Amino acid sequence: MQFIDLQAQRKRIEPEINAAVQRVIEGGRYVLGPEVGEFEKQLAAWSHAKHAVSCANGTDALSLPLMAWNLRPGEAVFCPSFTFVATAQVVPWLGAWPVFVDVLPDTYNMDPASLEREIERVIAEGKLKPKVVIAVDLFGQPADYPAIRAICDKHGLKLIADTAQGFGCTLNGKHPSDWADIATTSFFPAKPLGCYGDGGAIVTNDSALAELIESLRVYGKVTPTDAANRNFHHDPKYLSLRVGMNSRLDTLQAAILLEKLKIFADEIEARERVAQRYTAAFTGKLRRVPKVIAGGQSVWAQYVIEHENRDGLQAHLTANGIPSMVYYPVPIHQQDFAARFAPPAGSLPVTEEASRYVLALPMHPYLDAPTQDRVIETVLAFNG
Repeated sequence: MQFIDLQAQRKRIEPEINAAVQRVIEGGRYVLGPEVGEFEKQLAAWSHAKHAVSCANGTDALSLPLMAWNLRPGEAVFCPSFTFVATAQVVPWLGAWPVFVDVLPDTYNMDPASLEREIERVIAEGKLKPKVVIAVDLFGQPADYPAIRAICDKHGLKLIADTAQGFGCTLNGKHPSDWADIATTSFFPAKPLGCYGDGGAIVTNDSALAELIESLRVYGKVTPTDAANRNFHHDPKYLSLRVGMNSRLDTLQAAILLEKLKIFADEIEARERVAQRYTAAFTGKLRRVPKVIAGGQSVWAQYVIEHENRDGLQAHLTANGIPSMVYYPVPIHQQDFAARFAPPAGSLPVTEEASRYVLALPMHPYLDAPTQDRVIETVLAFNG
């Protein structure tokens, strides 16, 4: 049994993938080839957004907008602690300070009330200047963007939707990029929309921001706006007007993602069916089952339950040949690298409680009913 069965998807579209890879190999444009531009076009269309700019990975996708906004030391970026470390680690890269926010107990996404409290605390202390909020679409479902956007507007803050686990999720039919200044995602193979290596992208309706990020992903190269406003006597290809990075999506990965995007909607529907079967079986029998925000559509990157004896249940599953995963046993604010950024004791009670009970079960679009029933029966049989 697989926790995430990547090979089942590969077998479904193997001829299409092989043909796409072969076209790239024969075409010979392995970096920023035509497939990259086409994928960016289709990714933006999927999100109902104006622009998508791809990059090397989901972490770079988070750092690029922070660079574009000139994040500096002495500025604060508000983010949840109950998520993967990349969300917070990009902040000290640029010398700024991550401020950790608690999550809601039912969705595990950012708690708007906690966000408001932390912003007000930082303002009252006067040591940091609030600059950016990074909300995370944890486990595949959208954060409460209407509430978070309102708070950001109140305090004049930029908003990033970290949708690495949740690309494709919607809230009231809208995508995170409809609320956020920018949405970022990852194409790590285990993500709902994953490639055969690493990759990432940003999605935005801000044309100037998209152009700037496209420059920053390639060493701060000359943009069309730069070229229109200045006279370059030579080919500007090797001119860097700003400090950037080397963060390009491989053409091979773009070609693979184009084929995967064709079946993405169908896979989201399949994930929803798997999630509904789990929920129907577990409701009322476990400490907690997932709850999706009202009006939300999750892409179910993970199906996460809570159990009073999480570690015992995981051992029981392992003994019966069923894989599982704990996301996240140590919240970011309790990890060694974050010690100097740790919030006041007791600030994140929901985060710390969730870390003791959560357990992710096998989840992917190709999880058949008999295999899922085996997972369900094994979970319910545990009496520890």
